[in-house]
Amino acid sequence: MADRAYNALRDRLVLLEIAPTHPIHEPQLAEELGVGRTPMREALKRLETDHLVVSYPRRGTFATAVDFHELNYISEMRQVLEPLAARNAAANKDPLIREELAGYLQQIDALDPTLDQRSLLLLDVHIHRLIYKAAANKHLEETLVRLDNLVTRIWCLVIDQMPPIAEHISEHSALLRAILDGDAELASRLVSEHVAHFEQALRRAP
Repeated sequence: MADRAYNALRDRLVLLEIAPTHPIHEPQLAEELGVGRTPMREALKRLETDHLVVSYPRRGTFATAVDFHELNYISEMRQVLEPLAARNAAANKDPLIREELAGYLQQIDALDPTLDQRSLLLLDVHIHRLIYKAAANKHLEETLVRLDNLVTRIWCLVIDQMPPIAEHISEHSALLRAILDGDAELASRLVSEHVAHFEQALRRAP
């Protein structure tokens, strides 16, 4: 129950469906998600560790603000850690992981750009999370998921001034192919370019 509440709330916070600085109404959300107060509180504690919510004594819990200035620090870390994750993922021969990666590659190659914005954003998020999982290092995975969540919030803040989401997602095609081919160096280079390109696009947004 706590995991279910955590996953549902995390996506809402990342996609700004719960607006930055907006109060978190625990009883209402618990009822919506069909969970009790204890699982909801456990989920919120995890989300606070992720820097997605913040709690104040006697005031309650709120969605964190989105600070565009954090982009410098997030991108600095991603440029170091994303290539490491891509290299590790390319070395991962787990058949189930490879099947999932291949499935996402097929989705990208047959991508319908008319999909609604939420579906496209979640597809991007899930592709990243799977690559981090494929890296087979839980500490690296947790760190990168947290960073990707934060940069996706910045993206959502300026999304109307950004290139089409489908165009951004299509960049994952060559990366997933490199990972599936076991080409660690190419995967590392492609993801580094992807992170840099995304940061530049964010900075060009008004």
